[in-house]
Amino acid sequence: MTRRGILAVDEGSTGTRAAIVGEDGVSGPSFYTAVDVVHPEPSRVEQDAAQLLERTVDVACQAIAWAGENGVEIVGMSVCTQRATAILWDRETGQPLAPAVVWQDTRYADELAKLAPEWDPVLWERTGRPVGTRAPFLWAARQLDQLDVPAERVLFGSVDTWLVWHLSGRTRYVMSATNAVAFGGYRLREHEWDQEWLAALGFPAELAPLPVDDDGDFGYTDPKLLGIEVPIAAVMGDQHASLIALGALTPGQGTCVHGTGTFVGALAGDEPPDGLGKVDGVLCLVGWRSSGHSRFSLEAYTSTTGSALRWLTEDLGLFRSAAEISELAAAQPRSTSTWFVPTLAGLRTPVQRPGARGVLTGLSLATTRDVVARAVLDGIAHAVSDTVDALRTTMNRPVTRLRAGGGLAASDVLLRSQADFAGVEIERAADSATASLRGAAYLAGVRLGVWPSLAEAVANLGKGEVFEPQLPEDERRELRARWQDVLAASLS
Repeated sequence: MTRRGILAVDEGSTGTRAAIVGEDGVSGPSFYTAVDVVHPEPSRVEQDAAQLLERTVDVACQAIAWAGENGVEIVGMSVCTQRATAILWDRETGQPLAPAVVWQDTRYADELAKLAPEWDPVLWERTGRPVGTRAPFLWAARQLDQLDVPAERVLFGSVDTWLVWHLSGRTRYVMSATNAVAFGGYRLREHEWDQEWLAALGFPAELAPLPVDDDGDFGYTDPKLLGIEVPIAAVMGDQHASLIALGALTPGQGTCVHGTGTFVGALAGDEPPDGLGKVDGVLCLVGWRSSGHSRFSLEAYTSTTGSALRWLTEDLGLFRSAAEISELAAAQPRSTSTWFVPTLAGLRTPVQRPGARGVLTGLSLATTRDVVARAVLDGIAHAVSDTVDALRTTMNRPVTRLRAGGGLAASDVLLRSQADFAGVEIERAADSATASLRGAAYLAGVRLGVWPSLAEAVANLGKGEVFEPQLPEDERRELRARWQDVLAASLS
């Protein structure tokens, strides 16, 4: 008997994968390939957009072949992507006109800081985020001044704009709402670009792709590219797709996705919260937009979590692996004298300090590798709990549950400490590795009638291991206060 499935693609910052998500909500085998990231200068982060397309098509074709071999009828396609990575390309040749600028790029941070005093209050209200340290529209404006290609041939957008334009046979020039809101300059309530902000950056507004619903009209796949012609039924930013796949469908429910850094997000409701801007680093986003209606979410980011463990293992060689750090930490009680502040790439929340640097303090001749391992994981748990607290403050409602995924979520020690410090139940998601891929597929499948609702799509997900807070409230408050003192001292 033929089964229906969604061809799901997840184009991320360091790799792209594809799989078939079946009617049971489960992902088939993932086909993955890495993508290159280059750093020409410390503040510049770039990729080759042609490579992103080539490797995305390659893994998608592998998933299509698997579907044919296993009796799965592909009824539609979904795409989720890294957000706020900007691309300029030639309409006639379809080739990039410059290296893609990745979302971590901060080459214009100093220039943008000068605009912040005037524009932050305006942008917080309109777009749910401040000026920040990156602006794809500013980069594009500077590039346009240097290009030899006539203006009418230039196209511009995020990774989803670039991929959909090609995948649809060059028929759709759009950007999904969840990618647009991460791009900056997207007005939350009006679902349109902020013309005044684009003008202030020197960007011609007519070149901006049209924002559309995440399950909007993205055309059909080009059979010359993929060998099949099916509707591209949903396109999303990766963290937003994870919000769906990990079941954060009710206001207050949230997700914690551990990667290079850690994103904590929570569904906020049908309107942006009134508390935007209360705490540094908490952004209001479109969780997803469907049928002309936006569900809003909040998000905060801890920039050095998984990358801190990579630094300790690969760069410094203090431990063999992240698993060894967790194993050593598990045998060591929580310390109140040795602390690790994981601000190796700056701090966003609870205060923004881009120049902050990491600290390992409270060392003595009695300090062992076990003690350091425990301090590292507890420091990461404290930093992530700061973002949970910031979300609570901003949306003025409790975070009722966090489903955690990503590489670091394999550590019991980390998740127990997160539960204790944040004072909220943490559930390790049963299948977090494909969360963003599946979330976009669920939205596509609801549009195409594979599932009646998002709730039905995620209903079959198995329950993961749950970590309940164990610390008494007075002890939790005291430990968190000590952490804040350590953090403040590290910033001074």
